[in-house]
Amino acid sequence: MAMYRGNFAISDAPTGEIAPTAWQEIDGGIELLDAELSDGGRPVARLTFSGTGLEVRSLLPGHDRLHVRFHAEPGECVWGGGEQMSYLALNGRKFPIWTSEPGVGRDKSTELTRIMDAEGMAGGDYWNTNYPQPTFLTSRWLAIHLDASCYSVLDFTQDDSHLVEVWSNTARFEIFAADGPQDLVGQLSTRFGRQPELPDWAIGGAIVGLKSGASSFDRLEQFIAAGAAVSGLWCEDWAGIRETTFGRRLFWDWHSGARSAQRYPDLRAKIRQLEARDIRFLAYANPYIAVDGDLYDEARSGGHFCLNQTSDEVHLVDFGEFDCGVVDFTRPETRAWFAERVLGREMLDIGISGWMADFGEYLPTDLRLADGSDPMEAHNRWPVLWAEVNAMALASRGKTGDALFFMRAGFSGVQGFCPLLWAGDQSVDFTRHDGIGTVVTGALSAGLVGNAYSHSDCGGYTSLHGNVRTAELMQRWCELAAFAPVMRSHEGNRPDDNLQYDSTPELLACFAAWSRVHAHLAPYVRHLCQEASASGLPAQRPLFLHYPQEPALFTVQDQFLYGADLLVAPVIEEGARHRQVVLPGTGPWRHCWSGEDFAPGTHDIPAPIGQPPVFFRPDSAFAPLFEGIKGALAE
Repeated sequence: MAMYRGNFAISDAPTGEIAPTAWQEIDGGIELLDAELSDGGRPVARLTFSGTGLEVRSLLPGHDRLHVRFHAEPGECVWGGGEQMSYLALNGRKFPIWTSEPGVGRDKSTELTRIMDAEGMAGGDYWNTNYPQPTFLTSRWLAIHLDASCYSVLDFTQDDSHLVEVWSNTARFEIFAADGPQDLVGQLSTRFGRQPELPDWAIGGAIVGLKSGASSFDRLEQFIAAGAAVSGLWCEDWAGIRETTFGRRLFWDWHSGARSAQRYPDLRAKIRQLEARDIRFLAYANPYIAVDGDLYDEARSGGHFCLNQTSDEVHLVDFGEFDCGVVDFTRPETRAWFAERVLGREMLDIGISGWMADFGEYLPTDLRLADGSDPMEAHNRWPVLWAEVNAMALASRGKTGDALFFMRAGFSGVQGFCPLLWAGDQSVDFTRHDGIGTVVTGALSAGLVGNAYSHSDCGGYTSLHGNVRTAELMQRWCELAAFAPVMRSHEGNRPDDNLQYDSTPELLACFAAWSRVHAHLAPYVRHLCQEASASGLPAQRPLFLHYPQEPALFTVQDQFLYGADLLVAPVIEEGARHRQVVLPGTGPWRHCWSGEDFAPGTHDIPAPIGQPPVFFRPDSAFAPLFEGIKGALAE
């Protein structure tokens, strides 16, 4: 294991692999043998069945890797794996399950990825994700979940089997079956936990992300004057900043002390003034504390940090030109301290209504945890513990379902704590594996395993090595963000080098127009929230979720159903002014901009900037609302 700033190089060289060739029945299951008993065979593994569960256990000392194959049929399609950014259908590829930075570029054939790999293992690949999960669904409407947090690999490279590689001597699988995909997704959402409905303020307009200190409030007024529907102001720099070669970073000291007061004077009063106008203030936190921060000594004296393996010194992690301690969430007292001292007193109690709960992927494997657990086992669980701490803070103030935090990191069980995902740090471009299109794939894949709500940094985030935003990218991202449950902009890691939505009158008007569309759809999004609460269906859905009888839809990942009645085909290719759109089912679909009805099938649809292909069902109860989208955009 080698980690550098959240990027991992992992290698393994196991020996002594045994492929069982015989079996014998025992009480509650079977034993696998390395040969027939008559030939001197011995039991090497035991399979135990309990309800819909299956446990596989090695019986040989020292054998601590399991390869478990599940039956597959020709043509069977597979989805899942958590939040996958490159591929919705997983067939033909392997997917290591290990939460990490997803990488920059994520495409080994590109120069940007090669540069980032050379600089610090940071280029990534198609399978790298902040939020992996060892759960997969198949088009036989089965789902299999590995109930373990160790490193594992989902391998779908064979036509006749689905292989799960587990870095443990024991593996427990849960098996789900249904008559169709909606019931299957509902079962998984029940298993992992459902999110509370999103608050009205979060779905009723755009959250404007600005990080220019006190001037952010003045800049917000320009958005409002331009006709934007604004529900929140998000200032991730609320606790101070530092400049690095990566760009403008935050100070990683989460409290409203001197740095915060210098950056945002009279913050409490400003928050109250915004709330009086029905605009919420949002901030930022992560589970690490900088060594030069004010909270560091308090956390160290309270025993709240992970320690080195061979000493009682705090284990420090390099986060890019500054070191931090890792807050040890395996310790109940520490979870309570961070929830109360940081998220409660420093944030919720001064009126902050939400925050980006960033990171969670960086837990090193060479430190010591308070509960004595193996960091290799704890690494994937870390985002879930981080989500739990944030949920504890909301519950302590009676803010569950009102205040809102959003995360990029995740693993099995995060669904029960985290109310909203965001898609992480996309590059500011249209590239296949790290650009705007990955936002759609990520939302659809995560939704299948129980995450009802997802959104993205409108405008993208990562700008490195001369890769900067274009006006076209920012316009297309607005078109996409308006059809997500939450619409939120971000200035990116290099705000001074990039266009912002208030850089030109044209971009400001664009953002304002699509924020009005987002606000206009709030009654429909409330309906989707109610559906998610009742049935576990995500807001943004793969087409096959409602049309499972059409196998051609199984691999469609560049368009989505927004609920059952609205179909969105965002433009995610640079320079495109039309695109192919698949309209499923049997009834007509009405084009949002022309009012023309289209029959099901594949159509080449005009898509000038400002008119992405959007269709709705004319017989929908929300058809009058959808008819008004065009007017909301033009107001």
